[in-house]
Amino acid sequence: MSKKIAYLGPPGTFAEEAALVFDKTARLVPFPSIRAVANAVSLSVAGVEEGVVPIENSIEGSVTDTLDLLIHGSGVMIKCELVLPIRHNLTAKPGININDVKVLYSIPQALGQCRDFVALHFPKVPVVAALSTAAAVEEMMASSQPAAAIGTARAAEIYGATILASGIQDKASNETRFVILAKEDHAPTGHDKTSLCFTFSDDRPGVLVEVMQVFSQKGINLTKVESRPSKEILGRYIFLIDLDGHREDAVVKKALDEVRTRTSMLKIFGSYPRCNK
Repeated sequence: MSKKIAYLGPPGTFAEEAALVFDKTARLVPFPSIRAVANAVSLSVAGVEEGVVPIENSIEGSVTDTLDLLIHGSGVMIKCELVLPIRHNLTAKPGININDVKVLYSIPQALGQCRDFVALHFPKVPVVAALSTAAAVEEMMASSQPAAAIGTARAAEIYGATILASGIQDKASNETRFVILAKEDHAPTGHDKTSLCFTFSDDRPGVLVEVMQVFSQKGINLTKVESRPSKEILGRYIFLIDLDGHREDAVVKKALDEVRTRTSMLKIFGSYPRCNK
């Protein structure tokens, strides 16, 4: 029996496309939010074993819902990653042209990736937020007003919309990194990445530098460094890092053990094969 994979739905999202790229034989199950995808994995809802969610876009940066889920949630780890080219389309009901549009449906991430196009064509058109690119197209088709939506070509096909313009993203090289969530991360392959977060109980000069030096002194390359609010105290942050290597590699393991002694909290999101991108 084929594996069941949850994804950020409904059908027609980029997450669905990423899930199909990851495993063409899987049975895909849509869920309405990133948290719902993670819950489905951790609780094995409907027999789900893995879930696909976006984590980073080349234009808009990190997907904060996914980061916050990894920081504050439990029951899931990152097992794999993949990078998908993102091509946005302006869709509308058949018979509607771009000058007729009175309302635009989109998700904030897609809107941010298409700022130039939207500013040029819809400077005064109100935007209605949707939960996904596919939901934006679906809601646009149900609108009583002349409307348009930023969505995928597959969503346009599913819901009977017309594509008024394609490739409307600000950069032709637009890409999104997706991660596959599971109850456990991946075994070492020799070509791995580890994602983690940490924070400190005290705020003093050099506390972050001391942690960074641990990785530097052991020759561990950090491929991504950023921070998120702790959600507890204003001005307190949680630092997130992606590094080359698996958490079970001897050098990485030694570094993580040392970092753990220098932080008040260290959480490993997972070790998994590096995407070649």
